[in-house]
Amino acid sequence: MFAASKTSTASSGYQISRSLRFNQPDSTYLNRAFSTNGTSQRICTISLWAKLGSVSTSQYRLVDCYNGSSGTSSNIRVTNNQLILAFGGGSTAELTTSAVYRDPSAWYHIVASIDSTQATSSDRMKLYVNGVQVTTFASSTYPTQNATYNFMFNVGANVIGGAWDGTSSQYLNGYMTEINYIDGTQLTPSSFGETNAQTGVWQPKAYSGSYGTNGFYLNFSDNSNTTAATLGKDYSGNGNNWTPNNFSVTAGAGNDSMVDVPTPYGVDTGAGGEVRGNYCTFNPLFTGGTLANGNLDFSAASGVKTSLSTIALPTSGKWYWEVTVTAVGNSFQVGIGGALSSGTNYLGSSSDAYAYSANAVKYNNASSTAYGASYTTNDVIAVAYDADAGTLVFYKNNTSQGTAFSSLSGTFFPAVSYGSSSGSGSCTINMGQRPFSYTAPSGFKALCTQNLPTPTIGGTSATLANKYFDINLWTGNGTSQTLTNSGGFQPDWVWLKSRSSGTNFHNLYDVLRGATKYLFSNSTSAEGTNAQALTAFTSTGFSVGNDNDVNQSSGTYVGWQWKANGTGSTNTSGSITSTVSANTTSGFSVVTYTNASSGTVGHGLGVAPAMVIYKDRTNVTNWVVLHQSLTNMSNYYLKLNLTDAVATGITLGGNPTSSVIYTNTNIIQNGAASVAYCFAEVAGYSKFDSYTGNGSTDGPFVFTGFRPAFILIKGSSDADRAWVMLDVKRNTYNAMNVNLYANASDAEATDTRADANSNGFKLRGTGTWINNSGSTYIYMAFAENPFKYSLAR
Repeated sequence: MFAASKTSTASSGYQISRSLRFNQPDSTYLNRAFSTNGTSQRICTISLWAKLGSVSTSQYRLVDCYNGSSGTSSNIRVTNNQLILAFGGGSTAELTTSAVYRDPSAWYHIVASIDSTQATSSDRMKLYVNGVQVTTFASSTYPTQNATYNFMFNVGANVIGGAWDGTSSQYLNGYMTEINYIDGTQLTPSSFGETNAQTGVWQPKAYSGSYGTNGFYLNFSDNSNTTAATLGKDYSGNGNNWTPNNFSVTAGAGNDSMVDVPTPYGVDTGAGGEVRGNYCTFNPLFTGGTLANGNLDFSAASGVKTSLSTIALPTSGKWYWEVTVTAVGNSFQVGIGGALSSGTNYLGSSSDAYAYSANAVKYNNASSTAYGASYTTNDVIAVAYDADAGTLVFYKNNTSQGTAFSSLSGTFFPAVSYGSSSGSGSCTINMGQRPFSYTAPSGFKALCTQNLPTPTIGGTSATLANKYFDINLWTGNGTSQTLTNSGGFQPDWVWLKSRSSGTNFHNLYDVLRGATKYLFSNSTSAEGTNAQALTAFTSTGFSVGNDNDVNQSSGTYVGWQWKANGTGSTNTSGSITSTVSANTTSGFSVVTYTNASSGTVGHGLGVAPAMVIYKDRTNVTNWVVLHQSLTNMSNYYLKLNLTDAVATGITLGGNPTSSVIYTNTNIIQNGAASVAYCFAEVAGYSKFDSYTGNGSTDGPFVFTGFRPAFILIKGSSDADRAWVMLDVKRNTYNAMNVNLYANASDAEATDTRADANSNGFKLRGTGTWINNSGSTYIYMAFAENPFKYSLAR
């Protein structure tokens, strides 16, 4: 028998109703003592979904089991952000991942399966994350054949969310749900999850097999009490209930029963605690201050600290959340902020931050004006942001304080800050993962993935991100081969690079110039022809010949591919006629034209490009790159083939418009054949922006609104900054530490640069090329999938 919450519907699929929040300072955990050792002490599987709150080097345990006599416990734990599976006993078998798991903004699915009877040692312990088997380990020791260690749940001390011996530092900070333990069977993730046919993302499904003697299923759906028969109830039919310790289900900020779950569904009436999905919290990657209680509690003492959230406010719709103030100290602010407002600036000190302060003033751009009533401890400050109207209204204990700001637009995050060098401030935020203290104004919704707009790209099987951008890896065979991308599309721009050779150049091809016509991104060279490099664009990829740049025997290669719109058509929108292959859905076009002394060129995108890459095909000249994060796109530029800082002097006729880009002889010689690659930003798929480095391994967090598949970074404010190329095919797990450089022929180098997360990327290196303190960096990034559907990485 399964619980009623284990349902499947044609429209929404499998639904998980609740999760349980674990908070380390509260010593929250579940425990159970089994009366027998169950079906088997050799074979078992555990599957669970977790949303991690803590991102640190400390250790915490998801599950921990000790049989009362052996030297070590069996457990699934995280140490230094590495996932560890331990099969304990008198001696310990243990797998420690090379990957680090430090994405707090979405859910992970973790499966551990054991069968010590297997003949092959690596088959005796298996670990899976998000449906994929982990095969790369920092260290690995497998159990001896037929070992009868105490993994997983047998007679002894068994704990979920903490250590069996009560070690205070090892309690979990985060959320868990959908815990299935199968006693006596080794299973794969396919018993507990499946790939969503529309989004291509791994998702939960109902387990339908037997559980074995000590098997259990916890979904935390009964929050009527905190007993073993309610919150800790086993829905497997075995009656193996667990005892909750130090949890609360009392209404209010202390309630640990949440509707923050990995399956989005439901309708939002504005009451809170209704719709299911991945909810917004404070983001420990993007914050000052101290976070707790599943990243819903913020505190700061003796210093200016600002915390931003994991989800940006959409640019359309109406959004509501509540902040319960628990200490105002000398200066406390509630509001919204952009990327400039994070860290050690008080909320409202920057141009992109808008705040309501406890002393009855409102702040923006370091300017204050009287607003509303003062507030203090236990007051509930609600925020209503109407993105359609561009207005921000604050409520104190359900009383509107009036419109604080209007005519707002841009990327903002729910935010709080403590703004004094002395005293302390704290609060609890509620984005709707539990009932609101007051009903939201009509039409306003909670900030949850279920409520996020459906993205143009990534929302259906026909619009997955890999149908517009994809990556191929291959090993050369020295003759010829055809590469097929996973999206099944004809690429219209293909960028190839040897990973193993430091002498092979970057080869760039596009459908308008034709196969065999190359340009080198790391060279000023004019266009050339090579019949043995990229030999053809195919309907699902491309073919290569025997040239060493693309297919040397035993060499390793990468091919980045973008879809435009095939062979192109004549465009007369500008003063110079162009040929354009444009994909208005993905915001990418290839443009060829013959340059005049100056003029405009049609690009076909229908919106102004955020980035343009030009190359004179006829002459030996630098590549020119325009980017919207530079001061303007009419005079400020970078050179793709060089490490130079931003320069001026091209003096174009204006910034790109929705129909044309500008050109002149400062970038392309008069009469020269030319090519331009144009990119417009598409929410949830592509991003062209900038960040400021801090020189720390705890580098800036860059919100993109999607899980990146590819990132190109360039330091713009300083010289000697390479164009760093990162992607998730060459680095299938975090940290991203395998680099190529668009301006150089160098082979792949290993140097930790960043993490690709569910909603952006986090700089993890200190090198000047990506994170020098105070330096400005521009980037372009393309999605693996939009954040609305992403799992943690």
